[in-house]
Amino acid sequence: MNVLKKINIMRFEDGEIGGREDVVILEQRVNFHLNGEKIISTMCIPQNQEAHMIGFLLSEGVIANISDVESVEVSTDGLDVFMQAKINANNLKNLYKEKTLVSGCGGGVSGNVGNEVEVEFNTSDLCLEGGWLLEQVRVFYRDSELYLQTGCVHKAMLLFADGKSLSSEDIGRHNAIDKVCGMARMRGDLPQEGVLIVSGRLSSEMVIKAVMHHIPIVISRTAPTFLGVQTAQKHGVTLCGFARGKNMNIYTHHSRIRS
Repeated sequence: MNVLKKINIMRFEDGEIGGREDVVILEQRVNFHLNGEKIISTMCIPQNQEAHMIGFLLSEGVIANISDVESVEVSTDGLDVFMQAKINANNLKNLYKEKTLVSGCGGGVSGNVGNEVEVEFNTSDLCLEGGWLLEQVRVFYRDSELYLQTGCVHKAMLLFADGKSLSSEDIGRHNAIDKVCGMARMRGDLPQEGVLIVSGRLSSEMVIKAVMHHIPIVISRTAPTFLGVQTAQKHGVTLCGFARGKNMNIYTHHSRIRS
């Protein structure tokens, strides 16, 4: 599906108004159906929908692993995703009961918000050179295709020590993370062996997604929130912000970044 739409606009420039063509991103409501029941709708870019639903349910703890997914299909119009899976019924209830509108754009909802999720402390011994990571952040922004064309999306990338990477762009930061983590699981890659690079601030719900996928290092060129830092500290995640040029701040668990 082509997610770029050309429209005619008027532009005010240098004191004059004139017509021109512009490119905007497609935004649609996509419905997730689990075991025959609609569980949630999300506003997103309608692409990589299977990965989106898989990543979202893993982020919420509704499924524990990709092997829990028995089948997943997308409707012909791309607006409904149907999954059959073995689930954690309690976590699905929490998604309904403890639903919180998160701070990210795109209408994100989560049952895991705050610092109370119960996940094993991340003991990963992954250790990477800081200069190399900063170079990957530069590549991350340079290759953000939809953002460069529209200025309207966020991006998430999973980067592995061998240089292999996966990335996704969406109108919501949370959607981009769910999609890229779902893509990794579908390919057989393990997010816990990678680094998550994201656009936008490192608020608690973004960090919790990394926690739920056991990702040891999270990097952004922007700032974290205090709750985001607390969440990373509690769960053993190395949190890096203001990753720009040759510098970045390491807020938690700095031993995974070497000079």
